[in-house]
Amino acid sequence: MNPQAKLIFATSLLMGTTITISSNHWILAWTGLEINTLAILPLISKSHHPRAIEAATKYFLVQATASALVLFSSMTNAWHTGQWDITQLTHPTSCLILTSAIAMKLGLAPFHFWFPEVLQGSPLTTGLLLSTAMKFPPITLLYMTSQSLNPTLLTTMAILSTALGGWMGLNQTQTRKILAFSSISHLGWMAIIITYSPKLALLNFYLYTLMTAAAFLTLNSMKVLKLSTLMTSWSKTPTLSAMLLLTLLSLAGLPPLTGFLPKWLIIEELTKQEMASTATIISLLSLLSLFFYLRLAYCSTITLPPHTTNHMKRWHTNKPVNTSVAILTTLSIMLLPISPIILTIM
Repeated sequence: MNPQAKLIFATSLLMGTTITISSNHWILAWTGLEINTLAILPLISKSHHPRAIEAATKYFLVQATASALVLFSSMTNAWHTGQWDITQLTHPTSCLILTSAIAMKLGLAPFHFWFPEVLQGSPLTTGLLLSTAMKFPPITLLYMTSQSLNPTLLTTMAILSTALGGWMGLNQTQTRKILAFSSISHLGWMAIIITYSPKLALLNFYLYTLMTAAAFLTLNSMKVLKLSTLMTSWSKTPTLSAMLLLTLLSLAGLPPLTGFLPKWLIIEELTKQEMASTATIISLLSLLSLFFYLRLAYCSTITLPPHTTNHMKRWHTNKPVNTSVAILTTLSIMLLPISPIILTIM
């Protein structure tokens, strides 16, 4: 793709996100979401492969539907209350429609079916944008309207997301699909806490972004798209494979890595809200995700390739690890000791 075109799309993404997260008026927020959608479409379909075109079409249709629902919910609220302010969403029907629209934009169950397919048809770098940057504007809208939303509905969707994200990721062999189901599962943790502690949901999103970016960039450096390729990676790039192992275990939420921090705080907050049973259910469901993270980790570090491998061997190179991968991996592993600072801020 032309570098000038890439610059235009990247600037549009940045502008769309900024407009949405800084707006108080529903029309401005909707405009930002639309700019974002239109800017990411060429990045999804840039390879011109039929799979990429299909992914871009699916993404466009889903996002257009969700944007129409956002507009419909804000208009309904304005009709009943005379308010276009995002924080003044008080009409129950509007709240219900908005929750569905944002769930569709994020890929939260039961509106998650498009996300693995779109991610599978996109390059790894575009997949990283779809999993992190494109979820930021909808999450901020949820954050701003969190006081008006229905906690029971969000809790049900959250448990469904964590369950489906874990179950459907179990038999996948494509790394992008595994990361897509991982994203759906993590969104469940954010959705369950957004009405009780919105700041905690945002913290979870930031740490999830860090860990997912580290995982995507490591896989991109290793040029790994499926598990069979990952099995031969240890002999070629042992350092990157070891970094991927730690990042995946952090995504799984194992102590003493960074990923344990949001899960620990969310379980603590749910217990304070007298929702210990819900906390127990969502914790047990996250064990499903742990299984496929461990399988990825096992493939990347413990499995040695057989002697009769069909893969063409590349020469072992002492190519230095990308600086951004190194920084993101360090943050993905070592942020647990800052938890007292976070607790004082919150």
